[in-house]
Amino acid sequence: MVTGLLFCSSLCASAQKEDALIRSGNRFYKQKQLDRAKQQYEKAVQQAPQNPVAQYNLGNTAFRKDEYDEAAKSYDESISHSSDNTVREKGLYNKGVAQIRSKKLEESIASWKDALKLDPADLEARENLQKALLELKQRQPPPPPEKQNQKDQKKEQKQQQSKLTKQQVEQLLKALEQKEKEVQDKMNQNKVKSLSQPDKDW
Repeated sequence: MVTGLLFCSSLCASAQKEDALIRSGNRFYKQKQLDRAKQQYEKAVQQAPQNPVAQYNLGNTAFRKDEYDEAAKSYDESISHSSDNTVREKGLYNKGVAQIRSKKLEESIASWKDALKLDPADLEARENLQKALLELKQRQPPPPPEKQNQKDQKKEQKQQQSKLTKQQVEQLLKALEQKEKEVQDKMNQNKVKSLSQPDKDW
């Protein structure tokens, strides 16, 4: 759901004319006369292109008319021209909603993440982000059978390699035992020889 209109306050104190146009646009918007509301907001934007309220409300009107890409552009303008984090957060939230309606899932995820950075307490943004992330996860296709077979083959090769290393270790142990036995035998023979030899005469 899109967050509602922004009303003129200190945000649009720059000129009375654009202020009047925004108020007029708001009246038409509430009466669901979206084309007339859009005209008023567009006039306000022409008067002051950097007015975040006019841009934001123009975005809401475009959204209600199912013009989601246009709405997202207006929210972008509102976000870039506002220093008020509340306005920026609402713009990012609405931009995310417009993007999801345009089937731009990854873009909407980015917008909601940015909105939550500005207002971590925004439950709607958090819920939308969670749903979008879940949908993204479900969209990712399972690996093709060929790749799965390759993974299985690699796994088997690793297991065989580990089996080979076990066999090699056993062979090495046997070889070491054999060498140790040979050394023991030699030492035993030397002992027997030294015992059988007579003492030296001096």
